[in-house]
Amino acid sequence: MAKVAELRDLGDPELLERLESNKEELFNLRFQLATGQLDNPMRIKEVRHEVARILTILRQRQRQRELEAEREAHEAGTAAAQDGDSSEEAGALVGGSAKRSFLRKKENQ
Repeated sequence: MAKVAELRDLGDPELLERLESNKEELFNLRFQLATGQLDNPMRIKEVRHEVARILTILRQRQRQRELEAEREAHEAGTAAAQDGDSSEEAGALVGGSAKRSFLRKKENQ
């Protein structure tokens, strides 16, 4: 069983490889349970928890990448609105209420 710190040190390809390996082991353990050949039933719980840890780390990394992309898009949209780009471009990058206020400013000029 790997600790969370050890899993976080691994890259995405290694985590995906471990995930696949753990899922295969879990399948085999469940098969052994069904046939009455399972020696250590606690191993099923351990493997399930490790699968959950790996999926959690992968999801956290994915979410972090999404947040960074949104932040970059927002910064680009804010910069575009300040530079006086067309209302469609600025509105698409910045969003809802900012788009309306940008359009009002354009109309008043």
